[in-house]
Amino acid sequence: MKTFRFLNFPVYRDAKKFYKLTINITKNFPREHYELTRQLIRAALSISLNVAEGSAKKSDKDFNRYVENSLGSVNESLAAIDIALDNQLITNEQFNQLEKLAIEIAKQLGGLSKKLKS
Repeated sequence: MKTFRFLNFPVYRDAKKFYKLTINITKNFPREHYELTRQLIRAALSISLNVAEGSAKKSDKDFNRYVENSLGSVNESLAAIDIALDNQLITNEQFNQLEKLAIEIAKQLGGLSKKLKS
């Protein structure tokens, strides 16, 4: 059986952690913030799914496009988290925890992108 290469990427594993943390934090968001909740969850999930999908592409150029999409999803997630903080849906501690992991994921994606371009 062929091994899926994305399973070996630290950024994929960290993106899964980010998604799980996002799910746990948004569980108690009030119903009136449903759109924000769903958008944040979709953006967080998109990070790891784009890495996985891109890793199956035949060229590094194509893979890099998916890595860039993942980076966009990190930024989207962070914007949604910032909005959640402004609306007092999360604590500063939760924001800092998610932000720290998002920054780490963004750095990893940047490194992967640089490697794919070389």
